[in-house]
Amino acid sequence: MHTHAARLGAAGLAAMLLAPLAHAQQEPVADHSPNRELATLKAELAAQRALVNKLMLELQAQQAKIDRIEERREHPAPALATSAQLPARVDELLLSEQRGTGGQNSGASGVPVANRPANPAPSTPGPMNGQPASQPAARAPNQAQAQAPQNNATRSPRDGRPPEVAPLFEAPGVLTPRGKYILEPSLQFGYSSSNRVALVGYTVIPALLIGLVDVREVKRNTFTGALTARTGLSNRMEVEVKLPYVYRSDATVSREIFTGTAVERVFQTSGKAIGDVEVAGRYQLNNGGPDKPYYIGGLRYKSTTGRSPFDVVTDCQTRCIGDNVTGTGLPLSLPTGSGFHSLQGSLTWLFPSDPAVFFGNISYLHNFKESGITRLVRDGEREPLGELAPGGIIGFNFGMGLALNDKASLSLGYDHSTVGRMKQNGNSVPGAVRTQLGTLLLGYSYRFNDKRSLNVAVGAGVTRDTPDVSLTVRVPFSF
Repeated sequence: MHTHAARLGAAGLAAMLLAPLAHAQQEPVADHSPNRELATLKAELAAQRALVNKLMLELQAQQAKIDRIEERREHPAPALATSAQLPARVDELLLSEQRGTGGQNSGASGVPVANRPANPAPSTPGPMNGQPASQPAARAPNQAQAQAPQNNATRSPRDGRPPEVAPLFEAPGVLTPRGKYILEPSLQFGYSSSNRVALVGYTVIPALLIGLVDVREVKRNTFTGALTARTGLSNRMEVEVKLPYVYRSDATVSREIFTGTAVERVFQTSGKAIGDVEVAGRYQLNNGGPDKPYYIGGLRYKSTTGRSPFDVVTDCQTRCIGDNVTGTGLPLSLPTGSGFHSLQGSLTWLFPSDPAVFFGNISYLHNFKESGITRLVRDGEREPLGELAPGGIIGFNFGMGLALNDKASLSLGYDHSTVGRMKQNGNSVPGAVRTQLGTLLLGYSYRFNDKRSLNVAVGAGVTRDTPDVSLTVRVPFSF
């Protein structure tokens, strides 16, 4: 009996101990084993690898586009794109904008930089190295602003034409493309003053003069309005026609010679008429590029359509030369032309170099001699002068252009000309000397749009015979 009770007690105790274990086996237990965590990490790694492979494929596609653009830079394609090529050209423009490249005013397709999207959206979606996809787009405007002035200042367009600079001199540096027309109205103002002192007598000692002193002061104002038309026969050749209209006014302050008077007299005269019409042609001799010069040859012809100095009445009662001289010897109205046919050959060079463009020009102007020239004096009389041959003009200039942004540019330069002596009947005219003309120039240019711009140039004379100041304003329109 006691044994049976002990067995029952032992069985009850075992049931009590095994009951919680059985209940625990019936409830599910979460599996936190290392195998399950390893499987999760492997799945995430596979997803990251798939994303990296996708990004690598897109990067290879972008690199292929970059290689095609570099190849087209070495071998430029035609400016016009066909409908099949248009999507690729658009991709190139967007990529060029992201990389900070391009020409001065336009890219391969001729689209102005100002009209391109300043912040194209990145083509790579999704996060990269823990950064959001919008972060590269936020940095794009700063990069474009930092690189645009430098690229626009020096990089030439992809059609092999020189970069544009603010014009300082008469001949432009960039030729007109084929099929384009440029109409350029301009206005030029020049002012000069000169003093002349003539001593008539003899000196007893170096500090004492016995005789008369002839002092003259001349103030001269010149306004020249011109209309210039240019067109391109090809991408390397252009022709130009210039039609000027000239207004001049002179004031001469002097004292009558041989009279001993202390009263000053003022002799004023003026003249206005059409000037000498000019015709010019220019041709680009080579293909330049960054750190490679461009060479442009030019030929210009000047006619005699303006009023000749020999066709205006001169203030002489008898003769203006010789022993019997009376009157002032000055014209009653001023001429607007030179009176001689001229032909000028020139060579212009441009050298792009970051962040500027250097340019220069050398030229020679030949004036053709004229025979049987007579000068008109009072009462309709003519004074024979014989054969006159003006001296040739050797000129050179140089300067530097710098683009401030995609619309504004600045240029600095110097222009110098050497004028030879005039000859009469094969002999040098008495008193004729070689003249040196030097001018410092500062030019500004602002492009309103693709068809209209404003150019301003200011010149200051550095030699006595050069106009003291000159101001030129040009407003070219392209069609």
